[in-house]
Amino acid sequence: MRIFIAGAGAVGTHLAKLFVDSDHEVILMDEDDDKLQQVETHLDLMTRRGSMTSLEDLKDADVSSADLFIAVPPYRDMSILACILAKQLGAKTTVARVNTSEYLTAENCDFFRRLGVDEIIYPEQLAAQEAVESIQRVGIRQWYESSDGKVVLSVIKVREGAPILNKLFSEIDPEKKKKYNIVAIYRQGDIIIPHGGDMLMHGDLAYFVSTRENMPLVLDDAGKEQYEINNVMIIGGSRIGRLVARILESKGRYNVKLIEADREKSIKLTNKLENTLIINGDGRNLELLKDEGISKMQAFVAVTDNAEVNILSCQLAKKLGIKKTIAEVENLDYMPLAEGIGIGTMLNKKLIAASHIYRYTLHAHVAYVKCLTANNSEMLELVAQPGSKVTKSPIKDLNLPKDMNVGAIVRNDEVIIASGLTQILPYDKVVMFAMQDCIHKVEKMFV
Repeated sequence: MRIFIAGAGAVGTHLAKLFVDSDHEVILMDEDDDKLQQVETHLDLMTRRGSMTSLEDLKDADVSSADLFIAVPPYRDMSILACILAKQLGAKTTVARVNTSEYLTAENCDFFRRLGVDEIIYPEQLAAQEAVESIQRVGIRQWYESSDGKVVLSVIKVREGAPILNKLFSEIDPEKKKKYNIVAIYRQGDIIIPHGGDMLMHGDLAYFVSTRENMPLVLDDAGKEQYEINNVMIIGGSRIGRLVARILESKGRYNVKLIEADREKSIKLTNKLENTLIINGDGRNLELLKDEGISKMQAFVAVTDNAEVNILSCQLAKKLGIKKTIAEVENLDYMPLAEGIGIGTMLNKKLIAASHIYRYTLHAHVAYVKCLTANNSEMLELVAQPGSKVTKSPIKDLNLPKDMNVGAIVRNDEVIIASGLTQILPYDKVVMFAMQDCIHKVEKMFV
């Protein structure tokens, strides 16, 4: 596929790397020569200097041949206009990143679609939704749904005392294996695809595939104690911070405090948020946190523009007894560090944007894809086509790539937790965990 990315900022560069690694032809366009040269030294792709809102520059870059045109500049008007122009010139599919939620209403999306913008994404809104979902799900680090919510991938940290700890997978009760499947283990920076001779150890992150109905069993076996979250403290009045507060306000059952260091921004937030207490101060100040009742909080969300501040603030919150911590970590290199110190949920706009855009590079039988945090892995839902390799034998005999694992199958609205003996049938929806470098190998087995 020929993919044209307009904008060599953080998101555009991350997308370029993702698509180059997946063997697509990538063209990256920007007006800044220095940015393009820096990308060229690390990635094998084509770069074009020019303006994404110039018809002449887009024509010279042969945007008419683009299968996918992605506009990710800092400004929403440039993003929308670039997609309109690219579509007019012949680009097949266009995606625009924006920084406002007003464009996301159904009416406005239809309007922009008629103009030539096929998809609009607002990463900050998506990140805020992930943060709120994390607050609502106690004991769960990450939560992803596929097949219209029928299948859930939950990421849970397993600690001492969990019933499933230090037990060979081959020894797990067969009845429980029908209700959940552990498709991966994240241990000390490495992903392990488990087999019968593996076991969970203290501190592991376990990736459980199950249904909503069976989540109580998953949480019990993972040794997770349930508790109610009512009091939430947010550090940082960024777009994400404001959106998290606004969503929590709409739920009607949360007491929210938001601490923002910039006085002018604090005043603006006071006018924009109705039921959130806005405090002007430094979220790293221990005395301030104590004065504002951090000991009474059940959740702590750090979403300043500084990843180091977010990580350190969450670490401080954990030491003060807060169980649920959420941090925005835009620097991918910091994610293993954040995970290592036990931060519950990490938000990264680049990964969130990639998840929503990446699906356009896959074939029609790929129903869902989600880029998972920090470990170059994905949750996929693929539809098995008649005559495809995956329908020829039980899973154990398919010789699947070692860096993937089948979690569940959805057949006629019924969820089947997969085992080695499971036979995939044509038109089954297959939910799996896979490392990014083997996705296209897996995809070929479904056609």
